[in-house]
Amino acid sequence: MLVRLASLAIVMVAAAWAQGPVLVITPSARDAVMGAGGTLALMAQEGRPIYVVVFGNEEKASVKLGPAETRLANNEEGERALKALGAKEVMNLGHKSGELAQLSSSEMRNQVMAMMRLYKPEILFFPDWYTHFLDDNDIYWVGRMAEEAPYGGGSLFLQEMTYLGYPGAAARQYYFFSPYRPYREKEGGEGQAVMKQVDISGALDKKLSALAEMKTSNEAWADELARRSGRKLDGTEQVRAYATEMAETVGARHRMRYAEEFNHLRPVGGIPAHVRERARAK
Repeated sequence: MLVRLASLAIVMVAAAWAQGPVLVITPSARDAVMGAGGTLALMAQEGRPIYVVVFGNEEKASVKLGPAETRLANNEEGERALKALGAKEVMNLGHKSGELAQLSSSEMRNQVMAMMRLYKPEILFFPDWYTHFLDDNDIYWVGRMAEEAPYGGGSLFLQEMTYLGYPGAAARQYYFFSPYRPYREKEGGEGQAVMKQVDISGALDKKLSALAEMKTSNEAWADELARRSGRKLDGTEQVRAYATEMAETVGARHRMRYAEEFNHLRPVGGIPAHVRERARAK
């Protein structure tokens, strides 16, 4: 009887984790939607609560708007976009975009650890800072900091939160996402990580609709491209075409119509390597 009860408890815990919460850490709403929007939409359809923490205030991505107007427009449009994917809550921390390297990494990590204690996610999404392909320090610093944050999952970190009733917590799966281009050959997936592909054929329309919500930053991106090419471009159409082509390119490599891919870490069974190396043969 005790064995059967124990087995039932294990099954119940596994089922709870199977539909556990998702926490997304991102410099901007655009980065998360472009890099993982289809997968997040599919996870929301599974019934997972999705929580998004946006570190940057997005005050610079606009055409002919001041910083305050730009921040308000991008925050409102980004929240609509993320909620169109199924996000339950979007939190804007309001740090100055383009200047996140000036923040203390410990301060940012503490904020992520606090969010993990609050939401208790099973899955954590954040930008892949190992792929050095963008002149974007915000993506680098947020990705690097977010990967380090789970190390503080024990109750000895942020003890003030433990006293407030929020004990240590950390995710069990980690999705590193590449926001603006597919992974290159042999890039990512090192060590215990593996490359994971997600078929988003049934969620691409939702991802494109979410991207269309971000009109202010879409216009800014199109304006930058127009200055380089000398051609006037429609921001929303440009973003939709870019996201579709990226999903097609990733999908073609894995015999899918449209896909997203991630550097994926998950629990690994067995005895850890640092213990095995001290083992002695009998």
